[in-house]
Amino acid sequence: MNNVIQEAKYVELIYKVIDKKTGNVFSEIEYPVGYVHGVNDTLGKQVISELEGRKQGDILEVNIDVEKIYGSRDETLVFIDKIENVPLEYQKIGAKVVMENSKGDSKEFLVTKVDDKTVTIDGNNLLCGREVKFLLEILLVRDATDEEIEAGGMIEKQSDIEQLLTVH
Repeated sequence: MNNVIQEAKYVELIYKVIDKKTGNVFSEIEYPVGYVHGVNDTLGKQVISELEGRKQGDILEVNIDVEKIYGSRDETLVFIDKIENVPLEYQKIGAKVVMENSKGDSKEFLVTKVDDKTVTIDGNNLLCGREVKFLLEILLVRDATDEEIEAGGMIEKQSDIEQLLTVH
């Protein structure tokens, strides 16, 4: 079996997104992510192109140009308000706030700072303005099934309990 990543191969991997300057881990995916190479570019074109030709068991580091993906940091997307003006559910770091402009377009913002007097809400992607790298470990490479190619990746399988409930 050819376990080299190429078109129509099903790939499972885990990864971390790391700040190159501080070494802090922004996100870590410990449960394998599955995709079909050449069909799904959910990890981003830059990462997918680096995976081409790699094989099961490989561990690789990919430097990411965040500006190409998310653009430059935009300070006009950062709002600071008095804590008493902000609903209680948005007074915690990590809370997501969906805002709408006058045209009806919505955008997701994130609460990034809370202190005794203010709440900071930021509409920039968390990675904007940072230098990051992906650390990827390829766990599985095999031929994709027709179902996986159609779905672009991992097919969610029903649990035994869900199957029983569906049948009865």
